[in-house]
Amino acid sequence: MVKKYSLPDLPYKYDALEPHISQEIMKLHHDKHHLAYVNGANAALDKLDNGRKNSWQGVDIKAVERDLSFNLAGHVLHSVFWPNMKSGGGGSPGGKLADSIKEDFGSFDAFKAQFGAAAKAVEGSGWGLLVYDPTSDQLITMQSEKHNLLASQTSVPLLVCDVWEHAYYLQYKNDRGSYVDAWWNVVNWEDVDKRLEKARQ
Repeated sequence: MVKKYSLPDLPYKYDALEPHISQEIMKLHHDKHHLAYVNGANAALDKLDNGRKNSWQGVDIKAVERDLSFNLAGHVLHSVFWPNMKSGGGGSPGGKLADSIKEDFGSFDAFKAQFGAAAKAVEGSGWGLLVYDPTSDQLITMQSEKHNLLASQTSVPLLVCDVWEHAYYLQYKNDRGSYVDAWWNVVNWEDVDKRLEKARQ
C-alpha cells in the first residue's frame, strides 16, 4: 500500500497574519497552492507504484522522480512555513537560537540582513531559508530556487520565507522586498527554536 501525504491544517485562522499577509493570500496559498504540491507528490507515488507493478512499462521514471522531488519539496517547505509564522510574532529570538545566531552570524541584525538579502535576491520563484547544517554544526542561510534546486542534502530547514509570487502578489504586487520586510513581523521564533533543538538531537 502506498503511503500518502496530506495537507496540514493552518495553525491559525486565515486572517491571523493581517495586515502583513492578507486573508485572501493565506486562503489561496494554503488551500490551492500547497494542496497542489500534496496532490502532485501523491500522483508521483502512484505512478512509481504502477511502474513497480508493471516492470516500468509506459512509465518515464526520470520525469516521475523529477515531479516527486519538486512536489514533495514544496509540501515539506510549506509545512515548515505555516508554523514558522504566528499572529503577534516578530521581534527577535531568545534562548539557544539567539546564542547560535550570534555565534554563526555575529549578531541578530547581521543575520536578519543576510537572510533578507538572500530571500529578496532569489532568482525567479523560490525560498529564503535558515537551515541547520549538521556536518559543520552551524546555522547557514540558503536560497532555494523553485522548491528543490540549490538545496543542501544534509541541511534541516528551520526558518523559511516563501518568495514565490503566489505568496505575496495579491497584496504587494511585484514588490518582493516590501513583502519580505513585512514578513519579519509574523515570524514565530519559538517554532524556529524548537526546530533547532530537534535538529541537534
